[in-house]
Amino acid sequence: MNPIPLPNGIRSRVLQDINGASFHILEAGHDLKNSKGLLLLIHGFPELAFSWRKVMLPLAGRGYHVIAPDVRGYGRSSNTDVEFSSDLRPFSSLNKIQDMLALVAALGYQSVISVIGHDQGATLAGWCALSRPDIFKSLALMSSPFRGAPTPLPLNTANTPQPPVKINRIAEELAQLNPPRKYYQHYYATEAANQNMWHAQQGLKTFLRAYYHMKSADWDKNDPFPLKELSASEWEKLPRYYVMDLHMGMAETVLPATPQQAEIEACRWLPDNELEFYAHEYARTGFQGGLQGYRNNPYDKDLNVFAGRKIEVPSVFISGKKDWGTYQTPGGLQNFAGKLSTQYRGTHFIDHAGHWVQQEQPEVVCKLLIEFIEH
Repeated sequence: MNPIPLPNGIRSRVLQDINGASFHILEAGHDLKNSKGLLLLIHGFPELAFSWRKVMLPLAGRGYHVIAPDVRGYGRSSNTDVEFSSDLRPFSSLNKIQDMLALVAALGYQSVISVIGHDQGATLAGWCALSRPDIFKSLALMSSPFRGAPTPLPLNTANTPQPPVKINRIAEELAQLNPPRKYYQHYYATEAANQNMWHAQQGLKTFLRAYYHMKSADWDKNDPFPLKELSASEWEKLPRYYVMDLHMGMAETVLPATPQQAEIEACRWLPDNELEFYAHEYARTGFQGGLQGYRNNPYDKDLNVFAGRKIEVPSVFISGKKDWGTYQTPGGLQNFAGKLSTQYRGTHFIDHAGHWVQQEQPEVVCKLLIEFIEH
């Protein structure tokens, strides 16, 4: 495996026998004699623990032990060798919560000062805080508002006839647009997605460069705004990386946004040697381990035990001003801030940042996190 281009002060190691798996983690502040406690950083897709490299040392500098794992199925952790037909049980939300609990316990902690999640990692962080507020004492979400547990179970159904459940036909409605479209998460749940990205016609590294560029503030077509409702007519306003052309894969979708050499050289938040590391890791593993998280996992029905439960710990939302991820679920942020979180501490949109906010503007992200955690 290639060396990880990490700043001095961040170490890499693999922990064995964590909920039946091995987990690669990055750590900062591990040598502090009087640590203020643990901060857990959970990455998204298609990223790795490496995506937190720019914020770990500043947070550790405030006296915290900071850890960032490669989530199960990613990078140098277990279950990267899965296929589309593999058992989905290890990738259930409950098992991933158990991964985080077991990791925290293995490091000798009984609680976490804050669980901080980005993109797909925001969903896992949200579930951690919702299900075990005794362990995860606060929650910071980035780029993707947490949708929460299923709605409360319907009352009095034994005695009162219930209206029929409205079927969501958004996929069919998108396919009827001109040109026909599809939602990227539906595409990511298909068997074709892994091979399309792993063996992209433009090459894996060029694919990742275009994908990261297109969702960043560097792509001048990102100008997000709230959508009115969850409908095909509203969703078609999203960029192609969220609502794709029906007959195209993600590799072809991002190809026209491939930056020119001058743009690549000007990219300070993801220089070529750091992109090279991402490309090397995904060249080894492919994307299926991460894509399992987009599947309709039959074991996630167990989450119904949390129906109606709210997030009871202090929470905050941070995103880039150029990030469409905030708005892809119409009303999602308002629901999280106004209903789901009982101790909401604010929404922060960061200038000159798109979807990769902790990489694009790490100084501002660190400032906001420290203010949240310490006040």
